[in-house]
Amino acid sequence: MMMIETARQRPRVEGGREEEILEATVTVLAELGYDRLTMDSVATLAKASKATLYRRWSTKADLVVDAISRTKGCPLPEDVDTGSLRGDLIAMSCGEGGFTDELPMSVIAGLVTALHRDADLQKAFRERFLAPRQSISAGVYTRAVARGEIGPDVDIEMLSVTLPAVIVHQAYILGEQPTEELILRVIDHIILPAARGSQAS
Repeated sequence: MMMIETARQRPRVEGGREEEILEATVTVLAELGYDRLTMDSVATLAKASKATLYRRWSTKADLVVDAISRTKGCPLPEDVDTGSLRGDLIAMSCGEGGFTDELPMSVIAGLVTALHRDADLQKAFRERFLAPRQSISAGVYTRAVARGEIGPDVDIEMLSVTLPAVIVHQAYILGEQPTEELILRVIDHIILPAARGSQAS
């Protein structure tokens, strides 16, 4: 609670300049990665003073997490209730901000290494970037349970991370941009059969 209040009390940058700075941050992050990103590089691209950045964001981690959480570069996927688990997963994964959105995947790639060794960045990333997305995912599976699409013996927590796990493997281990075809294959051949559990024929 204290952290949230502190964030709200930080002075904002006037007008549209804040969005321009956040978008510049995402661009630099995608191009250089977290380690090589500096306040100077963001200030230069955004045509802002470094002092302006430091008045709003005290650290690089603050700036980066704010940028990936709010900017148009990494939008929060829309929580659409299509009436089926399959439809919800497709809408969440293939729409704006989903796994097929090239910029968000390149942005996350720029953070992967740093997340393993920067505790402050990891904490902020989990709380302000992952948590809202996990909430949307939880809603998808909760609705599926209510509709009877998921068997009573199914490990929903494990099921809900299967699609992201495959996508992460595809993108960061194999180095291939996730496609809609891959997402449909995972949904149709892994998620949906697993969701039926012992109910599967």
